[in-house]
Amino acid sequence: MSARPHIRRLLAILAAAITLAAGLVHANETEITVGVYHFPPIANVDDNGQATGLLGDLLQELEYAHPTVSFRVFHTSPKRRYLDFDAGLYDVIFFESPDWGWTQKEVDITRPILADEELYVALKKDGRDSSFFDDLNKRSIVAISGYHYGFTGYETDKSVLEQKFDIEFSDSHSRNINLIKADRPSVAEVAIVSHSYLQRHLARHPEDWDKLLISSEPDQRYQLRIIARKGGAASADQMLELLAPLVDNGRYRQLVENWGLQLPAGFLTSFEAP
Repeated sequence: MSARPHIRRLLAILAAAITLAAGLVHANETEITVGVYHFPPIANVDDNGQATGLLGDLLQELEYAHPTVSFRVFHTSPKRRYLDFDAGLYDVIFFESPDWGWTQKEVDITRPILADEELYVALKKDGRDSSFFDDLNKRSIVAISGYHYGFTGYETDKSVLEQKFDIEFSDSHSRNINLIKADRPSVAEVAIVSHSYLQRHLARHPEDWDKLLISSEPDQRYQLRIIARKGGAASADQMLELLAPLVDNGRYRQLVENWGLQLPAGFLTSFEAP
């Protein structure tokens, strides 16, 4: 009977130690909030608020590789992403070009980690070739609201663009391609679609190879990076350190290729974690 108080004290000490250890583990965990907007197939947000596309797969792999790091998705939009960043609503945003409005902000930027390009798409007709895209001032255009395009000089203000071009805005590549296929030139003769999205669309709808005219030259080629807040939850160097194991074991390259995307030239041979 006299041993029971001692046992109870020992159990209490063990419980306290376990609680303290759990607290220390929790204290060492890092949560990084990621801004995500509709940018298929690179990124999107599903009905459950989870990232999808290449970004969704990558965040899962990063959490698996780094058990003390977790990512929280903040759903933003192409136009609102800057205001939300300025308001401190997310820490980092993946797969952005500095040319897309980031150079004047207090940001930390990684080296390029992804490459893609955007192409002009029109309806294929007799006598129509790639010269159809030479002067977009003569064409009715459908584009994604908030996206930066080469032919606009990266301008995103709708009122400015509507003064310069015959342009309509939407939030869906699928809708834009369907508008082209509908042959309504007063609404849309040219759409701008990323190479990766277009390849996935044509894989699902091979009949469209005979319906769509695709430009031989891109609207823009871009090399995409991770943009991090200076003094935020993770710096650009820290994000590359998190990515490094997936680069070393080939998993990152596999994810990129699974989504029909490309790594920047020389990425694998020159990649070194900071």
